[in-house]
Amino acid sequence: MSVELNHTIVHARDNRESAEFLTELLGLEITAEWGPFVAVALSNGVTLDFATLPEDRITPQHYAFLVSEEEFDAAYTRIVERGIEHYADPHRQQPNAINHNDGGRGVYFMDPAGHAMELITVPYGGRPA
Repeated sequence: MSVELNHTIVHARDNRESAEFLTELLGLEITAEWGPFVAVALSNGVTLDFATLPEDRITPQHYAFLVSEEEFDAAYTRIVERGIEHYADPHRQQPNAINHNDGGRGVYFMDPAGHAMELITVPYGGRPA
């Protein structure tokens, strides 16, 4: 059997708020709710299981999503329309811009719980041969 990531737990101040933030930006859906979790499934079978925790127990993480050019356009339009602070770089030195790294496009922004989110259209290192 090959090893695959099945799911990860994403800590949030409000599990529903964070899950809805992501689903609305990326055109996804909440796929399940059980116990303390609100799950969002990605196209590769991985789920992000959002769980509410006290804010002082949340350690900011980084989540990068590989999206198509069309998905990037739609998400970026939503980011701009909603006035979400965004950057071309992870150090937040280039505001209100995107990057063109590895022959694609990318953008960084924060989610409601303070996690660094990244959208890219080409994997790091460039398009596969």
